Amino acid sequence: MEIKDIKKIVLHLHLDGSLDLDLAKRYAKEDGYNLTDEEIVKELQVDKDCHNLNDYLEKFALPSSLLQTKERLEETTYTLFKKLSMENVIYAEIRFAPIKHIEKDLSLDDVITSVIKGMEKAKDEFNILGGIILCCMRDSSKDDNIKIVNYAKKYLGKGVVAIDLAGAESIYKTKDFKYIFDMCRNLKIPYTIHAGEADGKGSINSALDFKTKRLGHGIRCIEDKDTMERIINDRILLEICPTSNFQTEAIKGKHPLEYLYNNNILISINTDNDTVSNINIEEEYRNVLNNTNLTIKDLIKCNYNSIPYLFTTDDIKNKLKEIIEKENFI
Repeated sequence: MEIKDIKKIVLHLHLDGSLDLDLAKRYAKEDGYNLTDEEIVKELQVDKDCHNLNDYLEKFALPSSLLQTKERLEETTYTLFKKLSMENVIYAEIRFAPIKHIEKDLSLDDVITSVIKGMEKAKDEFNILGGIILCCMRDSSKDDNIKIVNYAKKYLGKGVVAIDLAGAESIYKTKDFKYIFDMCRNLKIPYTIHAGEADGKGSINSALDFKTKRLGHGIRCIEDKDTMERIINDRILLEICPTSNFQTEAIKGKHPLEYLYNNNILISINTDNDTVSNINIEEEYRNVLNNTNLTIKDLIKCNYNSIPYLFTTDDIKNKLKEIIEKENFI
């Protein structure tokens, strides 16, 4: 079996960080940006000057500016799901921050329904399943984050599947966002939390205190034995994004994903941001195989083991299990 043959599940992928380059060039031209194609790529993709998460997050400025119409949000979502289907992704959860897309004339309803519409169109055409995760932002006001949680409840089961907390983790501490996850639990909204990327054990343990079962990244758990044991004992799934981790310098040297996997920590392999990181899921898998002792069978197992953690129905989980069992010999 080759990488292209693996039935893939993607759990950690940002919409605005995965804006198709051809779409970005067209949108920028329509909006009157005086940028060459090369300059647009430079605005969208990290380079050797990226040394931390804050540098990395600068690459979201142009996509946020361009994605301010219903048509573009729908087209961008549709195009991303289409691309994923061509990489043999059978299920994807795409996340984005609606609050970043109301700078012009759109309402939050406009933004969310446009993204859902793009996803549903791709689902119908390309035989891919998935859902939308709405991100609360660490640098947003409490009122704005509460608004996003309420909108997640409004569209839960109608395309939206969960809430996430994203943004500059080292600046805005995870412990300060307890109100979001108290609210999610009260409203029965599933959630994941970015933690253990730009900040260490304190951020991870705060997220675990909030009763999350998934961590966005979580890789810095290796810095503390007790935190690792807590993740193992609580059966937490880490949404690992290797290329992104190197680019933000959350990791230097050998990536710990193999160590985590061999120590009974559940991991899911993801790209974080296809465009910002200049990566796709097949290349990410190839990098894992080339730089660790993990095998294709291990990658399949990672996908299979992530199924109970998906923000979807039991029927879809069972369907995905059957697909992987049948075609990948689990």
